[in-house]
Amino acid sequence: MRQYSPDLTPPWKKPQPVPEVPADPGLVVEEADTGFCGAVIRCEAGTVTLEDRFGKHRVFPLEPRGFLLEGRVVTLVRPSSAAPPRPTRTASGSVAVPGARARVARAGRIYVEGRHDAELVERVWGDDLRIEGVVVEYLEGVDGLPAIVADFAPGPDARLGVLVDHLVPGSKESRIAASVTGEHALVVGHPYIDVWEAVKPSSVGIAAWPRVPRGQDWKTGVCRALGWPENTGAAWQRILGSVRSYKDLEPALLGRVEELIDFVTAGEG
Repeated sequence: MRQYSPDLTPPWKKPQPVPEVPADPGLVVEEADTGFCGAVIRCEAGTVTLEDRFGKHRVFPLEPRGFLLEGRVVTLVRPSSAAPPRPTRTASGSVAVPGARARVARAGRIYVEGRHDAELVERVWGDDLRIEGVVVEYLEGVDGLPAIVADFAPGPDARLGVLVDHLVPGSKESRIAASVTGEHALVVGHPYIDVWEAVKPSSVGIAAWPRVPRGQDWKTGVCRALGWPENTGAAWQRILGSVRSYKDLEPALLGRVEELIDFVTAGEG
């Protein structure tokens, strides 16, 4: 009898193999979906951090066929384990500086929307912020942002960075953010309704963040959908406790926080 392969996909429909390329520091690649082009500055388990020619950092997952190298599709992989041992890292992935003392606080500040945002930033970037002398404060809502910026009066030696939740076109948040202008103030944001969503579902132990119908309190709706007690404070502690490093956060948040830290620290020696 004639033997048939269990895979009946015609050869011309099968995806062609692409080369695997080690994500060595300095390698310049382009992320296939977004077109972001930059040099590899860090490669950890499952992610790679690229830096573009303007110094902007973005973190991407190491997915098959996820990058272009000199116009060719490639799969980035972690460099060989034979490489020298890497220095100890902070929760943000930065090189740890054992015994480093916190710097005197800069005049510049980073503002986030609420306490949960501030606690998440502290959990992942706290070591970096203390070394850089950057203080994080929260707004308790974005509505008062223009007044806070005016009162702060950003300048060359006192830059102000702001992280806004749900910063998407047409939103209330986008209109308020657009009212903040000036070279010494930077407002960036992530697309999530609340910073809870910036924590990867897999880290929390859920399949996905549930969709909450419009008109319902989002956090309460999440607790109901997941079968958690309707205690948002306890729910947040559960979520925050699942975050051990930047690997537990979505790239859309990682890049924005790193951008703000770079912006604020560039304004003062």
